[in-house]
Amino acid sequence: MYLIVGLGNPEKKYEKTFHNMGYIAAGDVAELLGAKFKKKECEASIAEVFVGGEKVIIARPLTYMNNSGSAVKQLMAKYKIAEENLLVIYDDYDLPKGKIRIRASGSAGTHNGMRSIIGETGLKDFPRIRIGIRDEEVDIPIINYVLSEVRKEDYELFASACHKAGEAAASFASGTRLELVMGKYNG
Repeated sequence: MYLIVGLGNPEKKYEKTFHNMGYIAAGDVAELLGAKFKKKECEASIAEVFVGGEKVIIARPLTYMNNSGSAVKQLMAKYKIAEENLLVIYDDYDLPKGKIRIRASGSAGTHNGMRSIIGETGLKDFPRIRIGIRDEEVDIPIINYVLSEVRKEDYELFASACHKAGEAAASFASGTRLELVMGKYNG
């Protein structure tokens, strides 16, 4: 069983912000795998689908970014998800805009949502897909930047990055070894 988590904030006002890249990518994963977000449980909106006989749960925590760990901890406990079968997708200010990086494990870096997940679950050796959002031309505090809307001229770049992250997550959930997913999508 796999748990794919896209981080973001649940209110409509955050829909097109940099901090919702994980939510957008989770939507792409669901679409690629033929799943629909139909129910709410464990403080998350979830979509479920079977891929190659394995259940895949795609989740968007409804706890707001800084408390994402609460929903992830509950989902992992309810569905007895193994650490290596948890995949988290999120925005990353430390990467240039539009780039994606997949890692098998790591720290939270500057990301409060990841800090919450690591703190709540006590885990750090789970795969993650980071979507770069840093724009060298914008000089405002990170907190203001991540909650600002993507500029219209950058919309296609970010839509493409989220779709690529969604493809990578779908590949992982389909049983492709993480090293192969990383080899194909990191770059």
